[in-house]
Amino acid sequence: PSFGFLFDIDGVLVRGKTPIPAARTAFRKLVNSQGQFLVPVVFVTNAGNCLRQKKADQLSHLLGVPISQDQVMMSHSPLRMFKRYHEKCVLVSGQGPLLDIAQDLGFCQPITIDTLREKRPLLDAVDHDRRPNVLHSQEQLFSLSTVVLFGEPVRWETSLQLIIDVLLTSGYPGNPYEQENYPHIPVLACNMDLMWVAEAQSPRFGHGTFMVCLENIYKKITGKELKYEVLMGKPSRLTYQYAEHLIRAQALQRSWEQPIHTLYAVGDNLMTDVYGANLLSQDDGTGLGWEHELAAAAAARCRSVLVCTGVYNPHTEVPLDTRDSVTETVFHGHRDFRFDPGLVEPDHIVPDVDAAVDLVFQLENFAP
Repeated sequence: PSFGFLFDIDGVLVRGKTPIPAARTAFRKLVNSQGQFLVPVVFVTNAGNCLRQKKADQLSHLLGVPISQDQVMMSHSPLRMFKRYHEKCVLVSGQGPLLDIAQDLGFCQPITIDTLREKRPLLDAVDHDRRPNVLHSQEQLFSLSTVVLFGEPVRWETSLQLIIDVLLTSGYPGNPYEQENYPHIPVLACNMDLMWVAEAQSPRFGHGTFMVCLENIYKKITGKELKYEVLMGKPSRLTYQYAEHLIRAQALQRSWEQPIHTLYAVGDNLMTDVYGANLLSQDDGTGLGWEHELAAAAAARCRSVLVCTGVYNPHTEVPLDTRDSVTETVFHGHRDFRFDPGLVEPDHIVPDVDAAVDLVFQLENFAP
């Protein structure tokens, strides 16, 4: 094969924990009788609350075909490349087995929000029932050098408070704020999704909504913009380059010698799946210092295939003017990503993932 698939998961293969019926049909077409994939496939999800192996097991069960962890790309997967932070003491925010995830990615000294809260019990004061009864004496000083946002946490007020404390004290939470220390210590963020689709009729808050809160609180207090060392997860170019790296590794493992010319990104969200696929196809030459970790991009192009089983509503249009205030048509992308109508224009729109696979086979003249 001279092409590969990048599949989104939520809204394409599942809604919450409910499989989308077209998914199993689609994947029967992608494997041979031994269950081996006929083309390279990577699952690119903005989820970040579990290890790759767990997601691979879930997908294998859901789709009825064997999926390996090397085919799964979580929003945090590119953090493996950021080795310069791996030895540092980092604060991690999100849900799931955060320490296991961080250590699996290479971080040696991760500290969770809960651990920080235990060490500094006076800092978390919003919930009166969780305030400490006795005043603890401050423990020995410890410093955090980086903040890693894996995904939306559960108690937003606690995470927002403690992350702001870390940023405004240069990594020494509990100390007085030092607003002159700007820019603040590095913040690495995974998954910028404002909303995502589960079983509910309307989209639900995603990590991007939490980031909007954090950015605005920081700016309200300091008057300055919160800065990110890196933003990953769709639609960042880094995420798609890393996914392409995984596609190439898969082709190499299978001894497929024909170069991969086209990637087909199948997703349900104009602002992440389509935007990111189109962004990968544009090389604006702006390097962020991590490209040397990845081989030069081999795929000539990335094509976006939009399905109608998730966030995308075929009955609304994306406005040319982002000042338009209709909820479903305003720009839901992250603050640091420019709005360009061309970037949210899909190459193809199909009803579901099964139709997407059929379309790609037809375009590539590929007969399994």
